[in-house]
Amino acid sequence: MSTETETFPEIPPLVWSDALATGDGRMDETHQEFVEQLEALRALPHDQQLEPYRALVAHTVEHFEREERWMLAVGFTADNCHASHHRHILETMRAVEEHYLQGDHEIIDRMAAALAEWFPMHAQTMDAGLAQHMRAVGFDSRTETLADPSRVRPATMSGCGSVQCS
Repeated sequence: MSTETETFPEIPPLVWSDALATGDGRMDETHQEFVEQLEALRALPHDQQLEPYRALVAHTVEHFEREERWMLAVGFTADNCHASHHRHILETMRAVEEHYLQGDHEIIDRMAAALAEWFPMHAQTMDAGLAQHMRAVGFDSRTETLADPSRVRPATMSGCGSVQCS
């Protein structure tokens, strides 16, 4: 029986690059802010992480709410799998603060590493799919308007918008 503490591979820093870009300027700006806040958080000692973590959670809430508004505007159902992923991520992010306050001061590090591992795939699949669909129907994310509203049938897409989800 081993008494060694289980260790996990270190997640490398998440750096904004064209590989994370979705092609939608507003979405990409928000994603770049997320990456910058996440990596700034990861660089801090445990005793300085709580307030920046709270700021990251607030940013993520706004980020997800915006994307979910866009989803509804371009014909996704409210309960689509992309929005469901957002709910699960936020639920987990919110639970982290309680654990931190109860003395688990490494939990923010673990959550930040998990987000750094999760985000690229999410951006490259679900968010890129959403951005592609928004372009296809003529949705402008800056003004949150459709060039031709008749191109969208309300609440017809329950998938995430990526090619991996129908």
